[in-house]
Amino acid sequence: MKQRVEIIGNCTLYLGDCLAVLPTLGKVDAVVTDPPYSSGGFTRGDRTLETSRKYQQTGLEKYFDNFSGDSRDQRSWVYWMSFWISLALRVLEPGAMFCLFTDWRQLPATTDALQCGGGVWRGIAVWDKQNGRPFPDRFKSSAEYIVWGRNGPRKIDMKDKDSVYLPGVFSFPFPSPLKREHSTQKPIELMKNLVQVARPGKTILDPFMGSGTTGVACVEQGRCFVGIELNEKYFAVACKRIEEAWRAQEKQPGLFPDTAGRAAAVGE
Repeated sequence: MKQRVEIIGNCTLYLGDCLAVLPTLGKVDAVVTDPPYSSGGFTRGDRTLETSRKYQQTGLEKYFDNFSGDSRDQRSWVYWMSFWISLALRVLEPGAMFCLFTDWRQLPATTDALQCGGGVWRGIAVWDKQNGRPFPDRFKSSAEYIVWGRNGPRKIDMKDKDSVYLPGVFSFPFPSPLKREHSTQKPIELMKNLVQVARPGKTILDPFMGSGTTGVACVEQGRCFVGIELNEKYFAVACKRIEEAWRAQEKQPGLFPDTAGRAAAVGE
C-alpha cells in the first residue's frame, strides 16, 4: 500500500501501517488509541471470525467494513503490541501519557504489553458502556478498560493550576450500530474526556485511528492530532469526519494555543 498523508487544520492523517509510519514522526505529547483486541469468543475459531461478525449482533454485520490485525493468538498479539508500543514511546515526550483501550479478556495481556514495550504502567480506568450485552446466569458485559501509563517518570506539581483531574470511571453509552461508522467506534464524549490527558494546543497520537473519533475529539477540545489508519475505507471516513469537525471549529478564536510548529508532528 502506498502511504498517503492528509493535513486538515492542525490534524495530520496517515494512510499506512503504524509500524512503518511511527519511526517517521516527530515528538507528540500523548498517545490515546484503541488497537485491535484480537479478542471475542472462547476458541481460536471465534477469534478469527471477521470483525464485522465478531463484534456485532447477528444481522448487523452488513453495516460495517472489516478491519485487520484482530485474529492473532494472545502470545503473538502481546509481541506485536509490545513492538508498536516501543516505537510509539520513541516519539512520545518524556513523562507523557499513554492510554490503551482493551476488554476483560485482554486486560492482563495489555498491561504486560505496555510494560514490555517500555512504558511505565500506572493504572486502569473503566468505561461503563451502560448498554452492554446481558447474559443469563452471569454478570452483564458492561465495561471496557483504559490501561494507562507514562513514558518514564513525571514530576507532578500539585500547585499547577492548569492540572486536570480526570475520573477513574467514565459512563457513556456505546453508540447504536446505525449511529456509528466503525464496529468498535467509541463515544465522542468519552474521547473528549480522554484527550484531556494532554494540555490544550498539544499533540495527541492515535496509531489506530479507525473512523477518526479521537481526532474529532481533539479538534473539539483544542488539541492537535496525528492519526494513522491502515484501512482505506476507514481512512476516508476519518478524513471526512475530522474535516467536518474542523470546519465547525475553525472560526473559534484561540482554539489552538501554543501550537507553533507542532501540528504535523513530522520527522525533523
